[in-house]
Amino acid sequence: MPSRKALIRRPSPRLAEGLVTHIERSPVDAALALEQWETYAETLREHGWETVETEPADDCPDGVFIEDTVVIFRNVALIARPGAESRRPETAAVEETVARLGCSVNWVWEPGTLDGGDVLKVGDTIYVGRGGRTNAAGVQQLRAAFEPLGARIVAVPVTKVLHLKSAVTALPDSTVIGYPPLVDTPTVFPRHLPVPEESGAHVVLLGGGKLLMAASAPKTAELFTDLGYQPVMVDISEFEKLEGCVTCLSVRVRDLYA
Repeated sequence: MPSRKALIRRPSPRLAEGLVTHIERSPVDAALALEQWETYAETLREHGWETVETEPADDCPDGVFIEDTVVIFRNVALIARPGAESRRPETAAVEETVARLGCSVNWVWEPGTLDGGDVLKVGDTIYVGRGGRTNAAGVQQLRAAFEPLGARIVAVPVTKVLHLKSAVTALPDSTVIGYPPLVDTPTVFPRHLPVPEESGAHVVLLGGGKLLMAASAPKTAELFTDLGYQPVMVDISEFEKLEGCVTCLSVRVRDLYA
């Protein structure tokens, strides 16, 4: 059976100081957030994922959003250079972790900026959001890292949300899902399905038709159930206050040599 690992990082005690860009700030309960994170991690394990905890980054309020620090395709890990300068110290421990997993490590260099949350992989197609935290040089460096491995890179404008994956993710059959008011160009995706809730646009594929989703999207969960999928709901309300979603809290690593 292919190995399935999920990189995670414990929330910082300073989580409530995390960045917000497109929403108004509201109070974050750090203790509740830690409980929600532990439940999220346990849910991954219950569905066959080995969690690999990266060293905490207590001085980085946004460090729990580990997805933004690295993009992995086949056996290559591209260490991001976050668009928000305050988040750049988050990458060092993640680099050590992916190297221990056996990844070949590349880096995004200045003047490039790239957040992993801007990268959506659908088979061998990699969509990359260009706009907020990821710039043109970051897109070019992503291209240079992954096109030689057989990836097709498609740049997508992002103007209405923090990251591309704040607007869209994909179902197991490669249909891209999104909440219409937040998707800049749905026509760029060969198959696109609108969903009725903002957080319904975010799914983590657990395997076997199971979709990890936020508890805040019950109508979308019903839609996916009707399509034959099995939603697995988790409450991530405290992370949603910081523009976080279910994808942000882990980096899923399937068999590196598949």
